[in-house]
Amino acid sequence: MTAACPATRGQVLAWGLWDWGSAAYNTVILTFVFSVYLTDTVGADLPGGVSANSWLAWSIGLAGLVLAVLAPVLGARADAAGRRRRSVAVWTAATVVTMTGLVAVRDDHRYLALGLVLLGLGSIFFELASVSYNAVLRQVSTPATMGRVSGFGWAMGYFGGIVLLLTVYLGFIAGDGPLRGLLAVPVADGWNIRLVALVAAVWFAVFAVPVLVAVPEPPPAPDRRPAAGIVASYRALAHDLRVLYRADRHTVWFLGASALFRDGLAAVFTFGAVLAVTVYGIGQGDVLVFGVVANVVSALGALTAGRIDDRAGPKVVIVGSLLGMIACATVLLFVSGPAAFWVFGLGLCLFVGPAQSSSRTYLCRLAPPGREGEMFGLYATTGRAVSFLAPTLVGVFTYAFGSDRAGIVGIIVVLAAGLAALWPVRPPVDTATTSAG
Repeated sequence: MTAACPATRGQVLAWGLWDWGSAAYNTVILTFVFSVYLTDTVGADLPGGVSANSWLAWSIGLAGLVLAVLAPVLGARADAAGRRRRSVAVWTAATVVTMTGLVAVRDDHRYLALGLVLLGLGSIFFELASVSYNAVLRQVSTPATMGRVSGFGWAMGYFGGIVLLLTVYLGFIAGDGPLRGLLAVPVADGWNIRLVALVAAVWFAVFAVPVLVAVPEPPPAPDRRPAAGIVASYRALAHDLRVLYRADRHTVWFLGASALFRDGLAAVFTFGAVLAVTVYGIGQGDVLVFGVVANVVSALGALTAGRIDDRAGPKVVIVGSLLGMIACATVLLFVSGPAAFWVFGLGLCLFVGPAQSSSRTYLCRLAPPGREGEMFGLYATTGRAVSFLAPTLVGVFTYAFGSDRAGIVGIIVVLAAGLAALWPVRPPVDTATTSAG
């Protein structure tokens, strides 16, 4: 399973820079800046009984459905043809095009549909690029370094998000009045936020180039070739899944378990800022500061845990991280005040990065050589299949107990379910301890 020619440090850096650049979409476009502009500004005076928030949720939900159908097949076809790098290039370029198109979304509810379509398409293209990008992990690492390389990539993503978010905030958003930021950009017609989308697109495009130049294409899988046509591709995928389940059910079980706990990890960031303000008294102005510190802590956690992953295996890291998160979340149920949230909220974030990074290495070690893209396509699909679970449980517990704090129980339940599902899954044999022996 080890690559014939070990990757150079330059190739590892080039691979990690894609993670650094991809934060432009996740952090700036989808989470903190453009989606907020779309719902709170563009759709603020939307006529009718459906809010802009609801339209955004439906748009992203539909994108997730499309992704769940396409990801495994497109990943498998890239594997079989030896076109993994080209797949990263095509889908990254498509994402950048949709980000650039957001410049046209003016502060007028008539442009809301355009913004929703572009965000939905961007989400699909970004996740498809991530499928093949994650599959490249085995090309830039060995069994003895896979954990460290994956952790480096996750850390680059966290740090890239921090740098870009602070850059666009200080340059285009900060302040009051008709001109914003250090660059004194006009806010009329949403121009400052539309320029942020363009900056984010350029950022992603620039930092995506190195991996496309430095990391060569893998050879086509020797025993497989792309199915002729989409229908044939789905038939081949179904056949591969049956063979995989008979040969190694633990890989299938891991896909299910990781879908559960990854939904819990996502919920920490989705609801963390809301709970910080409504339950623990963090000032709204301090939420951004907490977010920056949380990303730094998560990045440091991913870097540190990567070495543990290489020595003890990814399952040890994931189980330890989930136990740590459950413990911190349980304490948060019973404490109050900003100081307690800073301590135990950051404790949660410390374990998020390691769990995310080692989940990627776990699957990469399990994946049959030459089928990494297909496996990460299934990884994306299973994650989307249960992505409703944590938000739903947070809402259920919040409603049942009439308290925002009770929503934390929903996150704990999902994390515990993922831990229970992972517990019987056999650790991958492609670990540093095995190779070292």
